[in-house]
Amino acid sequence: MSAQWTREELKAAVEAYIQMRSDEANGIHFVKKHIYSELASRFGRTEKSFEFRMQNISYVYSLMGREWISGLKPAKNIGSKNAAEIESLISEIEGQNLPEVAEFEAQVISYKSKENLSKPDGVKEPRKTHTQVTSFDRDPKVKAWILVEASGKCECCGSEAPFTTADGEPFLEIHHLRRLADDGSDTITNAVALCPNCHREIHYGMNKSELKKSMYKKLSRLVQE
Repeated sequence: MSAQWTREELKAAVEAYIQMRSDEANGIHFVKKHIYSELASRFGRTEKSFEFRMQNISYVYSLMGREWISGLKPAKNIGSKNAAEIESLISEIEGQNLPEVAEFEAQVISYKSKENLSKPDGVKEPRKTHTQVTSFDRDPKVKAWILVEASGKCECCGSEAPFTTADGEPFLEIHHLRRLADDGSDTITNAVALCPNCHREIHYGMNKSELKKSMYKKLSRLVQE
């Protein structure tokens, strides 16, 4: 069996991952080993190879700032081109056009690991690209209510908003605990007001799952979706 993964194999792995991710979010029981076994039978690879590939998919989700499946810790032994292809498959299978970030961020991490990274020239006139991105219609009353409820303090760490905006408002960002891209609702039971640091951590932090769980314990209005 060739070491090179075909697009058909990658797509089957991503489809299985997305289904497991959906099942986990909705409290539906599944056995990872059974899924690896079925894929291994279809494509003539080992169950372990599919488990490793699932960890690569977790890594791409982490680069996208999204939740990965518990027990499938992100593994970054994946090239930027493969990361981009997996990200493209995620968008295709989910039926969304989300901002493409995986290839760029994977390249950043690769360059950071080099011992002697030379001073780059950069790009004086970056090329412009125009792409369609999936957006969601949101209720402005929900954002307004949450900001009033927060009273200028981060609902995660409790710190005062880091600065005041030009219109005199304390700056906090709204975060949906179950993301709209993951079929989360735009309601006060699924959204919180966060300072930028907590917002980035709940997207990209090593302990983001624990941070998310702590929000449900802290705020009685929240309902897990």
